[in-house]
Order: sequence, then structure tokens, then C-alpha cells
Amino acid sequence: MPIEPPHAAMLAAIHAACFAEAWDAEAMESLLAMPGVFGFLAVNDLPQGFILCRRAADEVEVLTLAVLPAVRRRRIAANLLDRARRTARQQGVACLFLEVGVDNEAARQLYAGLGFRPVGRRPRYYGDGADALVLRGDV
Repeated sequence: MPIEPPHAAMLAAIHAACFAEAWDAEAMESLLAMPGVFGFLAVNDLPQGFILCRRAADEVEVLTLAVLPAVRRRRIAANLLDRARRTARQQGVACLFLEVGVDNEAARQLYAGLGFRPVGRRPRYYGDGADALVLRGDV
């Protein structure tokens, strides 16, 4: 289901369950108010995860992708990325970009399996000093 501003608190709760450096509801509200931002919520009785993206010119950046730990490895993230890719394609965009921690092997494998490839590295990108890989995927 498409994400809307009233979902901000729910998104923040999911994000907090997934990341040490979580974005709060106010941050989610600010992101949702930005031009070009779109996202989708995965729901199966209860919310399971979400993807939040931003279109800028002819690119889409995945701002965050979060799936609750209890329901990981069920293709939820892959389905959310597929939905974002379809939306990007409908908007005339050719590629998506995202960052992933160099130490996040599970996410890196997921993205590689979905055709994302490294195009850059951001040293000390995360609060703990870890580097991020910049990945590009075609839509």
C-alpha cells in the first residue's frame, strides 16, 4: 500500500526495530513532505516493512528500506524494491541508487541478487564510522 503522511509514527516504529540509528516520526514526516518522495508499506494483517524513495531528476534514491526482523527472508524487501522499480519506470526513470553498509552481508546479497551493483563507496557514512557502498540498479 502507498505510504501517506499519517503513517509517519508507524514507519518510525518499524525503522527503530530495524536500525540502531533510527529515524523518528518527525523525520519521517519531513521526508514524506519533500517533493518527489514516495513509498510503500508491506502489510499482512500487521505492518511488516516499508520502502521510502525520492525521485530527483532522472534518478530514484532509495532513502530507506526496512523489514521487521521477525519476517525477514520472506521476499518482503524484494517485493518492496520491485514496487519501487515499477513506480520509477512509470515516472520515466532508468535507475535506482541506494546505500548499504559494507558489513551488512545479508542486504548486500539481496541487492546483488536483484541486479544492484556497486558504483561507489562513502567512507565513514554511518554514525558508527562504517563505510557505505553505493549501489545502482536498473528499473
